[in-house]
Amino acid sequence: MKTIKTILLVAVSLLVLFSCKSKKKLGEKPKDRGEILIQNYCSGEEFYSTKKLFRSNAIGESTDQMTARKKARANAQSELAKTISSTMKIVGDNFVKSSEFNNKEEVTETFNEMARTIVNQELTGAIKICEKFTKTPKGTYKCYMALELSGEGIVTKYNERLSKNEQIKADYNYEKFKETFEEEMEKLTNP
Repeated sequence: MKTIKTILLVAVSLLVLFSCKSKKKLGEKPKDRGEILIQNYCSGEEFYSTKKLFRSNAIGESTDQMTARKKARANAQSELAKTISSTMKIVGDNFVKSSEFNNKEEVTETFNEMARTIVNQELTGAIKICEKFTKTPKGTYKCYMALELSGEGIVTKYNERLSKNEQIKADYNYEKFKETFEEEMEKLTNP
């Protein structure tokens, strides 16, 4: 009987000990676990794409401050290009599907080619809306950058190109295209 009481006492003691320990871990803060909160400049809700603007942000790091800036801009432009390209691909696909084009596959490819060309041309006009520099403990520079590009400008350039294309011109409806574009831009606003 004494042995059973001893075993029960040890079991209860271990149970209490482990349950108290796990409560401590649940109440631990990230800082207590060695985690450090990182501040990302030029980032956050005010730098998200909206229904009127495409936006992106990125970081560049280098031992040279200007190289860090160039890397940040290149990375931000790359992200901007991806967002615009994927949006324009969806717009083109949806527009062609809802229209009366005879050779839909060929027209879709034409839309996608135009999107690539327009994105490449328009990226040079991307506006820098934020730029911050930091210096790391290792002595390197970090550049945080955010860019934006007008959705209206993209759709206007796209319209100019589509209006000149003989294959599409007969059936092309700008208002329907713009409506499709605006629907996709609205989706960017609600991530």
